[in-house]
Amino acid sequence: MVDHRVETDSLGEVEVSASAYFGAQTERARRNFPVSGLRFPRRFIAAMGMLKTGAAAVNRELGVLDPKVAEAIQEAAEEVIDGRLDEHFPLDIFQTGSGTSTNMNTNEVIANRAIEILGGTLGSKEPVHPNDHVNYGQSSNDTIPSAIHVAAYGAVAEDLEPALEHLRRSLAAKAVAFDDIVKIGRTHLQDAVPVRLGQEVSGWARQVEAALERLDAVKPRLAQLALGGTAVGTGLNARPGFAEAVIARLAERTGHPFVQAPNLFEALAAKDAAVETSGALKTIAVSLTKIANDIRWLGSGPRCGIGELQLPSLQPGSSIMPGKVNPVIPESVLMVAAQVVGNDATIALGGLSGNFELNVMMPVIAYNLLQSIEILANVSRLLADRCVDGLVANEERCRELVEQSLAMCTALAPRIGYDAAAAIAKKAFAEGRTVREVAREAGVLSDEELDEALDPRGQTEGG
Repeated sequence: MVDHRVETDSLGEVEVSASAYFGAQTERARRNFPVSGLRFPRRFIAAMGMLKTGAAAVNRELGVLDPKVAEAIQEAAEEVIDGRLDEHFPLDIFQTGSGTSTNMNTNEVIANRAIEILGGTLGSKEPVHPNDHVNYGQSSNDTIPSAIHVAAYGAVAEDLEPALEHLRRSLAAKAVAFDDIVKIGRTHLQDAVPVRLGQEVSGWARQVEAALERLDAVKPRLAQLALGGTAVGTGLNARPGFAEAVIARLAERTGHPFVQAPNLFEALAAKDAAVETSGALKTIAVSLTKIANDIRWLGSGPRCGIGELQLPSLQPGSSIMPGKVNPVIPESVLMVAAQVVGNDATIALGGLSGNFELNVMMPVIAYNLLQSIEILANVSRLLADRCVDGLVANEERCRELVEQSLAMCTALAPRIGYDAAAAIAKKAFAEGRTVREVAREAGVLSDEELDEALDPRGQTEGG
């Protein structure tokens, strides 16, 4: 049984696996770039399929594609969208910077599958040609950046935003549940004045709310597609109205407000929208780091740490210390955040690679951008479901630490003066006593006035 077939491209003949839907150009790239084993994400491949099926439909309407050929291309492209042909997309992310190899991979897979649908021979390029039919009116230089935007917009709107809203709701619910619990505040890692645990958690909820606002702010640029620019932005070989019609189909299919970029030269030459989106993702990673770090520090212990929060026990924490349980979900969040910050650096460097009419680091931009969105979405849901929802406050510990805090003397300063209050704090620390005890002994205020001034709950309400 023959295990290969011979295909040709402009450089000559190439042996290709007999069962592969990809062709000569993909096979050359497969051999040229055995770098990492990293592949384009599923959403990106699906976006390429959506672009190709939309192009075939519009080209049929424009009279440049035979209806049967167009229908076969659309049927094959739908299989790409559904993930049924993923095994035929073998190319490494670290390839030609325009993504031409992956565009041709898509063209060849769709062409060969369409040939098969029409009863032809794989690799024959008859009656469907990867360039002349599947790629008609397009260039890698406008399809790859368009696919990046389509995939990233979909991932943000369908995955990350719902996950962050889910986390925001979880945090907001805990803020309400913990509102009556007074604890000690901390600034500079030192004791500060009291704060309610609910107030502290409300700050975390607001961080996530602001994350959603940041994403919403970048989406209009992400919705702008480069399709129609073809090779350098001039639109050579694309029929008038072609790109607009394809983009309208994309918008209708996805429910997302895709439009043609207002300047196609910018859309091909720069990747500023991807860089901007990644910047928002980095900020979200920083926000989640703050939240996760606060949770694990407040939950430190259980006996020898802060211990104001109790985290859900999810798994044994040590192979040598029996009974140890670690804050595994917050730690997972921290690692995701580190990855996203690193991805952002790569994307920024990728954005710097634009020269003249084309950016030439699009594959690595696509990979890192989509990975950041995916892992942020996944870990946000985990943080909500497997950590925040199960948080329990240690009210006794919170009360104990409030009473022990030397910063309680802050409420005395307006009544007895800063220096006198500082002297009380200094004596309390030296003698291992509370501010309340030392102040009562000193008689600086009546018992009634002292209790009013040192009421922890009252100190959390301003005034």
